[in-house]
Amino acid sequence: MSFFDLNATTLDGRVEPLSIYSGKVVLAVNTASECGFTPQYAGLEKLWQDYRDRGLVVLGFPSNDFGGQEPGSAQDIRSFCDLEFHVTFPMFAKVRTRGEGQSPVFGFLTAKHPKPRWNFYKYLVGRDGEVLDYFVSLTKPDSRRLRKAVEAALEMNSAGAQPTEAIQLG
Repeated sequence: MSFFDLNATTLDGRVEPLSIYSGKVVLAVNTASECGFTPQYAGLEKLWQDYRDRGLVVLGFPSNDFGGQEPGSAQDIRSFCDLEFHVTFPMFAKVRTRGEGQSPVFGFLTAKHPKPRWNFYKYLVGRDGEVLDYFVSLTKPDSRRLRKAVEAALEMNSAGAQPTEAIQLG
């Protein structure tokens, strides 16, 4: 099983197979509109704009798991993201990232990596659908470490082989 074998519900209520992102590098992020890390939406949008033509897709998964910081409806979330941060990357319906009722997406992302401890945990998924690395909330989207990991993942071929000059992700 890979990330691309899963489905997720979009903010507008459509079930979307994540296989539509197969062959791309994915940065999956649990988001929230009322969090101290919420300004990271701007950095995530910039990362998406900077690397999407090379094969990166940022996927936002709103969650109300931490401090009740995503209390709104799907329409509230969409409006907030559009008006405050001009988010154009794909956003999904609110999910549980841990515990009872955990979404299958976060079940997969956290099978071998830590569960989010707060909003804006980031999981980097390779072109083969396997989780390559994760980044805690404090890691900003423009951090050198995250950008290096994204670039290294983009250089990997679809079979998951390392680029000729291997770059360590951790």
